Amino acid sequence: MTGRLEGKVAIITGATSGIGAAASRRFAQEGACVALVGRNPARGAALVAEIDKAGGRAAFHVLDFEAPQGVEDMVCAVAGEFGGIDVLYNNAGGSSSADGPLTVAPEAEFWRCIRVDLFGSWLMARHVIPHMKVRGGGSIINTASIAGAMGLPNRDAYTAAKGGLLALGRSMAVEFAADGIRVNTLVPGAVGTERVLRFFEEEPHLEAQRQAYLLGLARPEDVVNAALFLASDDSARTTGHMLPVDSGILIS
Repeated sequence: MTGRLEGKVAIITGATSGIGAAASRRFAQEGACVALVGRNPARGAALVAEIDKAGGRAAFHVLDFEAPQGVEDMVCAVAGEFGGIDVLYNNAGGSSSADGPLTVAPEAEFWRCIRVDLFGSWLMARHVIPHMKVRGGGSIINTASIAGAMGLPNRDAYTAAKGGLLALGRSMAVEFAADGIRVNTLVPGAVGTERVLRFFEEEPHLEAQRQAYLLGLARPEDVVNAALFLASDDSARTTGHMLPVDSGILIS
């Protein structure tokens, strides 16, 4: 049986843990050549070995989106190794406990969120899109958050960055539709990764928010399933949209 991404080349950022690692495995299982991008070389090498052992094809590239350097060279290296680029899954990002109301949060945290969550995705797309044009099109998946689609306390910097991603996705979808490039935005709620579960433990005031997830916290695989749909030809006529994977919190 042919995989849903057979013959495609995908770049996944934030690929060495949580949702990114789950997506890397799944995309490879579905037939994609996968370029994993992340900060942890040991985890990256282990994940590449795991994918290779399972019969897939993958490579790892080190990149820290807090100081993104060498993005263009990395993208060119991926295109050269695998023959092109069809899918960009901008998954890297995240909030931190340093965030808070804009009246008290450090300015450095605002710029960290903008740099990692918004500028990192902008920069990756900037260098990937020319390679997608050569292929006649492609799919870009940005990762926003419920924080960009609803009001949340104590996350003003993160909210600004993720809200910017929602707007950027719409603009990009219009800008590059003529090139056959689709751009959509995933909107996850809290996902039960190790980091997020620890976050809820450290900040007990968030328990009411946790209870608002009508179907419980999502698993990484739930977000990956949505990303796979947007990466594949199953979504060939879907662009400029936000796809919540939020267990109903946006309506609750």
